[in-house]
Amino acid sequence: MLDCGRAFEAFRAAGVDFYAGVPDSLLKDFCAYVTDRVPAEAHVIAANEGAAVALAAGHHLASGGLGLVYMQNSGLGNAVNPLLSLADPEVYAIPLLLLIGWRGEPGRHDEPQHVKQGRVTLPLLAALEIESVLLPAEDGAAAGAIAAAAERARALSAPVALVVRAGTFAPHALRARSANAHPLSREQAVQAVAAALPEAAAVVSTTGMTSRELFEYRVARGEDGGRDFLTVGSMGHASQIALGLALARPEQTVVCLDGDGAVLMHMGALALIAARRPARFVHVVLNNGVHDSVGGQPTAGVDVDLPAAALACGYAAAERVAAADELGRALAAALERSGPTLLEVRIHPGARPDLGRPRSTPVENKRAFVARLRRPR
Repeated sequence: MLDCGRAFEAFRAAGVDFYAGVPDSLLKDFCAYVTDRVPAEAHVIAANEGAAVALAAGHHLASGGLGLVYMQNSGLGNAVNPLLSLADPEVYAIPLLLLIGWRGEPGRHDEPQHVKQGRVTLPLLAALEIESVLLPAEDGAAAGAIAAAAERARALSAPVALVVRAGTFAPHALRARSANAHPLSREQAVQAVAAALPEAAAVVSTTGMTSRELFEYRVARGEDGGRDFLTVGSMGHASQIALGLALARPEQTVVCLDGDGAVLMHMGALALIAARRPARFVHVVLNNGVHDSVGGQPTAGVDVDLPAAALACGYAAAERVAAADELGRALAAALERSGPTLLEVRIHPGARPDLGRPRSTPVENKRAFVARLRRPR
């Protein structure tokens, strides 16, 4: 395994002086090391991967320095536009390094949403004409690969990618954890919301632990899993799936269970929800201020007044709650209200270690959800 400290020193020796990205489970140990060691002016946990490319470009324009942009391979989709229309040598010629976690690597078991992403990762980089190399898991070889990639990025004035396989980095526990004493866990909040909803409500839940916890709640209670669309991939888009559903079925109560990192990734979604004003739309944002599913690196969630942002966009109502009784009261009011409502629920980070995953495939979940949604009432 690759020691995070030695990898960091190798990047520094290669001239990397700026870090930006979206945390990933395969990179979480290295990301934790960077979070613990790099000052805020030289490290930005970005809203999305495309923004991280832009941050590295701005750093290079100002200083001539070399940025490192880290992401899961699923994040390449967010990054394609600025990689091709900003950093590409045929446009502004910005040298930078990409550090990409290779979820769904062929031959390794992974969750369904990662399988195709993994299969097309290297061909996608080739189609983008971005040189790539697998990062070795041995310290000496890794240092050589990092130095060579940095040299190529400068020579080409272009992005160069280091692709990281599962198990490459040795463990490093994040030390810089924010204090968060909110009483509710995410699982408690998910259960409280699910228990309070009318049976006919359609739920769209966001990527990561939220969908896993909602699935386990339904199983434990013997409830119909067709109530919920579990968005296991496409982080940041659950609210727009929910909006599309609400626009097609305006009589349907639609509840989006979202997360702070997901909302921040595509905040323009708030404006669109408000502008279209779905009458029976409740947007629940579970805010623990961290990317909980990929190592606990901080988001800007606790620094942003999400209810104020929703109201400024034009939501009918928005408020923040932090306790079970407050959540129950606010949710009951939201379900009676006309127009979109945002409920921000402040929660503490963490999940139980034995939390399972959905046992139905995404296609099976979709079929059950659609069958229930379209069932005559």
